[in-house]
Amino acid sequence: MLRTNADTETLDALATGVARLDGEGRVVHANHAFAELVGCGASRLHGHTLAILKPAGDHLHAQAAQVTAEDISRTFRDVTVCAAPGHEAHLDFTFTPTTGGSLVEVHPALPTAPTPRVSESLRGFAHEIRNPLAAISGAAQLLQQGTADTRQRELAQLIRDESQRLAELSERLLGARNQMATRAINVHALLERVAELLAAEPADVVLVRDYDPSLPAWHGDPDRLLQALLNLVRNAVEANAHRIVLRSRAEAGWRDRHDQRVPALRLEVEDDGDGVPDALAATLFEPLVSGHAGGSGLGLSLAREIAREHGGELAWQRRGRGTCFTLLLPRRPHGGAA
Repeated sequence: MLRTNADTETLDALATGVARLDGEGRVVHANHAFAELVGCGASRLHGHTLAILKPAGDHLHAQAAQVTAEDISRTFRDVTVCAAPGHEAHLDFTFTPTTGGSLVEVHPALPTAPTPRVSESLRGFAHEIRNPLAAISGAAQLLQQGTADTRQRELAQLIRDESQRLAELSERLLGARNQMATRAINVHALLERVAELLAAEPADVVLVRDYDPSLPAWHGDPDRLLQALLNLVRNAVEANAHRIVLRSRAEAGWRDRHDQRVPALRLEVEDDGDGVPDALAATLFEPLVSGHAGGSGLGLSLAREIAREHGGELAWQRRGRGTCFTLLLPRRPHGGAA
């Protein structure tokens, strides 16, 4: 609960909409920005739970109780609040547990307009790489035929395999992109493929494996997930990382975009590189945004799009001086293989 007038004054001075709830989920105080965004006066909110906010109020109240019980922050996006007919608002609610209750922060939901821009950029990228990939594959085939060295033949075959995979990926980006070739796969086999490809590159990087061996099979498109993971690893290399950690974990209680609790997989690529520049933090996943000289700015936007194709998400956070990218993927994507 609010214990001093200073607490109230601090909230009221914020331009961000914030409300404080007690242990029972009742509104102890809501600042002007919060009341304006939800379309409900502060005096009307006081003493009531968030169930007063229709039509999603009962769900918000239940989530506030869960946050308090589990002592963990949660964000719920694009929640519809309708103060009166014709006055509908789409808001993001973030719940943070506090002593004796929780804080609720509210923002207007982000528009989804940038998505077509991402898709068009990726289609342009896919179109441009088809001819170079064919040339690379052909050159690798000639090298493979012209050497008796076993290791060189293996590397040439690796180049041919990766060129073929990227060519197929580009065709899907140019065509019916919603048709994923989903099947049950061993995610650790994919991570080992990433490690193999990294070892073939002239990068002075120590790769650390931190796998959960008990993870069951994951259902999805292995080529697309491999591409996303490769983009994250190469982003770390471009950030001058000396150490990269590949980590796999089960994610208990993750809520998908439909706010349903589903079993999920968490894959992390953590590095000790230069980190994300502050100037790029807000636009990091946008296409054509890069913090590296010579970077295309497409790798992270493609990785995020692949995650979202599977009903998942890609996020990042700072870890020391470096960065950790996290792929959250439902165990079985919507529309995936049974």
